[in-house]
Amino acid sequence: LKMEDLLDLQSIRRILMRLEDTITFLMIERAQFAHNQVIYENSSQFTGLDQGSNEPSFLGWMLRQTETTHAKVRRYESPDEYPFTPREELPQPILPTLDFPQVLHPNKININSKIMQFYIHNILPALTEREGRSNDDGHYGSSATRDVEILQAVSRRIHYGKFVAESKFRGHPTEFIEHIRTKNTEALEALITKPAIEVALLERLTKKALTYGQEISDIEHPNGHQNGFEVRHKMDAKVVVEMYKNWVIPLTRQVEVEYLLCRLDGLSKEELNQLESN
Repeated sequence: LKMEDLLDLQSIRRILMRLEDTITFLMIERAQFAHNQVIYENSSQFTGLDQGSNEPSFLGWMLRQTETTHAKVRRYESPDEYPFTPREELPQPILPTLDFPQVLHPNKININSKIMQFYIHNILPALTEREGRSNDDGHYGSSATRDVEILQAVSRRIHYGKFVAESKFRGHPTEFIEHIRTKNTEALEALITKPAIEVALLERLTKKALTYGQEISDIEHPNGHQNGFEVRHKMDAKVVVEMYKNWVIPLTRQVEVEYLLCRLDGLSKEELNQLESN
């Protein structure tokens, strides 16, 4: 991978659009199961969990087990992947280290705890709500598997804001430097926020969620909406759109601002002078 490719805004935009597809499809799959609240609690129902586990819930345990395996195959060596499990508690990779270009400024920003909270408390209840369906269908493993996949994809999407911030900073460093020095978060947020792009994103996401979530019956239906065929939706499209509007976009912006605030840390006077002369 080349530095210019990793920081090209059009390239980043394509990656984020593919993640929209990934997240939407995964949420459609999770919506097919009941809420199953018990997997998010410290329940004695799961007696088979490791006795020494520090994870209070079935989801927490499954997330740690998954990330332990993924760490061994160097998933978290990639600069765009962030585990929910503390890095120091994950094993070292069994594969040789890859030589990734140093694109991002050193930082320790990881907001996965916030992602976990809004997903469990704000997204899941709406995503799994179905009239006449039980809140618990017993499919705990399948539900948690989808949860893990969604959490990982949303985490990657939100933390990709670091690449956006780095690209914008390198493009016009002098616009950012003074605001970084004075920790003017409002000014930094104004520099990185593009309302028109956010509106277009939500409109695109609405179309995707409605299209991908269609279930078209192969039996002709006289009152159907498409050429006499009955059309149903496997997921309420508003759930994924509201998740982006209320959580993904604001938290991505938070990651970008936090990243910019530490962007000058550790730089020498010569490096700062070079940036200011650009």
